[in-house]
Amino acid sequence: MSRSSGQPIRIANCSGFFGDRLAAAKEMVEGGPIDALTGDWLAELTMLILSRIQAKAPGRGYARTFVTQMEDVMGECLDRGIKVVSNAGGLNPEGCADAVQEVADRFGLQPSIAYVAGDDLSDRLSDLIAAGTDFAHLDTGQPLGDLADRIVTANAYIGCWGIVEALNQGADIVITGRATDAAVVAGPAAWYHGWGREDWDALAGAIVAGHVIECGGQATGGNYSFFTEIDDLTYPGFPWAEVFADGSSVIGKHDGTGGEVSIGTVTSQLLYEIQSERYFNPDVVSRFDTIQLDQLEKDRVKIFGTRGEPAPENLKVAMNYQGGFRNQISVGLTGLDVEEKAELIDRQFWNSCPYSPDDYETVVRKFLPTHKENPATNEEAVAVYKIIVKDPDERKVGRAFSNAGTEIGLCSIPGMFGTGGGPGPGQPFGVFWPALLDSSLAPMDVVVGGKRTVVDNTVFATAPDIEPLTVSLPDRPEGPTRPVPLGTLFGARSGDKGPNANLGIFARSAAAFVWLSDFLTVDCLKSLMPEAADRAVDRYDLPNLWSLNFIFHGLLEEGVAASTRQDPQAKALGEYLRAKIVDIPEVLLP
Repeated sequence: MSRSSGQPIRIANCSGFFGDRLAAAKEMVEGGPIDALTGDWLAELTMLILSRIQAKAPGRGYARTFVTQMEDVMGECLDRGIKVVSNAGGLNPEGCADAVQEVADRFGLQPSIAYVAGDDLSDRLSDLIAAGTDFAHLDTGQPLGDLADRIVTANAYIGCWGIVEALNQGADIVITGRATDAAVVAGPAAWYHGWGREDWDALAGAIVAGHVIECGGQATGGNYSFFTEIDDLTYPGFPWAEVFADGSSVIGKHDGTGGEVSIGTVTSQLLYEIQSERYFNPDVVSRFDTIQLDQLEKDRVKIFGTRGEPAPENLKVAMNYQGGFRNQISVGLTGLDVEEKAELIDRQFWNSCPYSPDDYETVVRKFLPTHKENPATNEEAVAVYKIIVKDPDERKVGRAFSNAGTEIGLCSIPGMFGTGGGPGPGQPFGVFWPALLDSSLAPMDVVVGGKRTVVDNTVFATAPDIEPLTVSLPDRPEGPTRPVPLGTLFGARSGDKGPNANLGIFARSAAAFVWLSDFLTVDCLKSLMPEAADRAVDRYDLPNLWSLNFIFHGLLEEGVAASTRQDPQAKALGEYLRAKIVDIPEVLLP
């Protein structure tokens, strides 16, 4: 039964990652009217971090910062009937619920606290494998096999229906394990509007709204290519989404707060960490090629028209295993002859090291020149050379490795100095392993007041094909060109997708998109970005958003925790592309 009476539900975000602004919960509750408070604490890397916390302190494994936020706002949320939904439970949603109950007891409050579990597969891996699930790697196709013995986290991404069940049972606070980032928004929306599991378009719209606000300040100007156009980004407000009964939404923020909500900031977030035009969630597949945006007024953007396909047959499973240990040396190369200096460092290092490069599982060499002639400052004159090693044997990547870099300090290149920390032991790293699991094999356990209810995932079904939104576009701009950075006209947003990286780039006019779509082919992208030259790169077109999205396969190696890139999460990949100078028709330029 719908609770909406035709009104939207205003769902606020107070966290985009484990470590986000602690004050955001209080700001969202006290800064204006809201009906639900949600937050996303979990990333692929976060699950590995939580496993290390849990290993040191059994009973933990959840985001303690969420508990701190509940200390700030629980009383007012109860007074105002604000529902709280969070995936801060991480690896231990029951433990997180207990910690929140302790807060309630301390303050003399009596909320109904629920938790949703069932996503954690770590104790079931051997049984699932024996029953025929091979957990093949989504990118390589390699079965998990013997690596199952090294797995430290294994969680299926769960959707919104466990949250809906908890709210239907009267829960005031719902804590989940690895629910998807958008499910914590879709859950309150589906509960409030009384949607059924086959309300595909409404669910798809709520998932899109959830995707926009799940990263907190990224929807209000954070990480925005055109940040210089925002009046005040000193302290941006966090976003909220008003979700209507048909799944359309209005994205906004509390009045008087910093930052902005615009078609640009919303488009940027829509492009964040996506893949194709199909955005898969456990409950629905949202068609991003049907989304429409409208700037209603200042700091209010309407999202409408989103179509949804039935829930997928499989759930994505995110696993991490201990990959071994890593270490590195990093040396400054100053002034002249930097290539020769790098060669000498490499030769002397391996001569001093008790192990050869062939003794390591992985050796990565990075030569980072500055290409500055007649440098204006000492810092501009410094290039960097790095040697990074990974190996399961901690001894090989420990002091034996790092001391070799120290030993050559006085008998090597002129001006030698280290650009990292001093010599040290190897550090453990994890490897991300994405796979699929039949959705019927991971039902959700919903616990409210000690009562456990099993909630199945949505059964796979077929539906008529959805056509992408028809977009009217002008002819390609012609005429004289001028060399300028791509970022003069185009914004970008990039991020990690397991071992892959995504890079979305968007135009702010139809004519500019037409030019971009014709110009920025995969081959062109590879010529602009040498990192992509030898990699498989996919391109997806979203003309309804005047956007393109590229997937760089394998750019992040075995995932964020194992990546040797300076920017392991590919956050800056888009800004790097925007800095590339290309010939753009003058008719498009300011």
